[in-house]
Amino acid sequence: MADGHQARLTQAAALERAGRIPAAVELYQSVVAARPELGDAWYDLGRLLRRMRRPTDALAAYAQALARNARDPQEVHLNRAVILAEDLNRPEDAEAELKAALALSPAYTAALLNLGNLHEDAGRRDAARQAYEAILAVDSDDATALARLAQVKAAVTRDDPILHQLKNALTAKPPGLERADLGFALGRALDAAGDYDAAFEAYTAANQDSAALARKSGVIYEPAVAEAFVDSLIESTPAPVAPLADDDPDAAPIFICGMFRSGSTLVERLLAGHSGVRAGGELDLLPTLAANVFNPYPAALGVFDDASRRKIRDAYLGAVRERLPGVGIVTDKRPDNILYLGLAKALFPRARIIHTVRNPIDNALSLYFLHLSHHMAYALNLDHAAHWLAQERRLAAHWKSVWPADIYELDYDDLVARGEAAVRDLFQACGLEWEPSVMDFHERQASVRTASVWQVREPLYAHASGRWKNYEGRLDPLRAALARYGLDG
Repeated sequence: MADGHQARLTQAAALERAGRIPAAVELYQSVVAARPELGDAWYDLGRLLRRMRRPTDALAAYAQALARNARDPQEVHLNRAVILAEDLNRPEDAEAELKAALALSPAYTAALLNLGNLHEDAGRRDAARQAYEAILAVDSDDATALARLAQVKAAVTRDDPILHQLKNALTAKPPGLERADLGFALGRALDAAGDYDAAFEAYTAANQDSAALARKSGVIYEPAVAEAFVDSLIESTPAPVAPLADDDPDAAPIFICGMFRSGSTLVERLLAGHSGVRAGGELDLLPTLAANVFNPYPAALGVFDDASRRKIRDAYLGAVRERLPGVGIVTDKRPDNILYLGLAKALFPRARIIHTVRNPIDNALSLYFLHLSHHMAYALNLDHAAHWLAQERRLAAHWKSVWPADIYELDYDDLVARGEAAVRDLFQACGLEWEPSVMDFHERQASVRTASVWQVREPLYAHASGRWKNYEGRLDPLRAALARYGLDG
């Protein structure tokens, strides 16, 4: 062709393989400017724009791909749904895209799986079950759908057919990630059925499968490396700074952090019940800034003048507004926010921080029972879970020594024991007026995108405290590890 578009597409693909995403985007943009009828080029442009964290632009490119008859339009709708759900907090629009994909291809299991996940996020248990069952009707060997189906069952008995389905699926020796999915689902189902010895065995096997995947990916938890990283965070802590002259006091987020399974989702759910607060969920803004702007992190925090603070603060707030348009204090809830509090307080000196904690033995055991990404290798071994828990507590104590008035430690066990009194203390720490309706958090329909999706749809309950007692005979090594790392288990 005279315009050489094919050569530019080939070059763009090579740039993408080399990790030069901005340069590849520029080439794709030049191609579609000259040849706008090329739907597949629009599709590739959409993919890369999302990788550059430009979700609105990615949606526009995908819309052009649909209009220009790109291949596999059902996949374009799926990709739009993922952006709408995960990047822009628009679950209703995401659901419409998934239904458009399924209208084109009713047996498209990827869309059915995402639809089931959306239903789970919204607390629609029956609708989620129907989506997963539809996948299994197409492919009875789909391990992910079976694992998710087991997850949405409200109750399980020892003779429940789902247990036999999970065991039979594991007997077929599926690939590593599917085997881990099934193993964690089996552990949860056995726990729900009260068969605790069998549940512990299932969880142990699932963690071993996940650990094998981690090793294959080169991910190994090394206690000495973890300690050195925490040391570097402490040593690189920027000095407390005053707010910038143009800081909006109402724009400072509430940062929520703490170990997985320590109550952070419940805290966000409670705070989001306030008329002046919006739940941001697990925003990736701080880790993205650390990786892309302050590289190497945390050492690069040392060169952080007011002009840089203002520019980066505005970029953070712009990304929040794109995801959550409107007014109100936004919560930024991620367990790993604990690693970025020095950055958070440099950007937002007025920010309040909630650090959630829980009985260490319950917390470590709940981590072991949760199917986290194998990249979080500390969760795959009870000794390592205890070690990282100790490091996280050490880092939190340091942050609190630097900003004692702005960091509030919330104990999950105290929260569920004292109920409203503890919630009032939380709201006071955040500078929020009390609103009695916040205690109705379990009745709200807002989407929840964490492993606690079902727990936070129940009233405050205490039965998760002391859960370790069901496994008491298995926990001597964990107790010894917690004691070795200075934690009372």
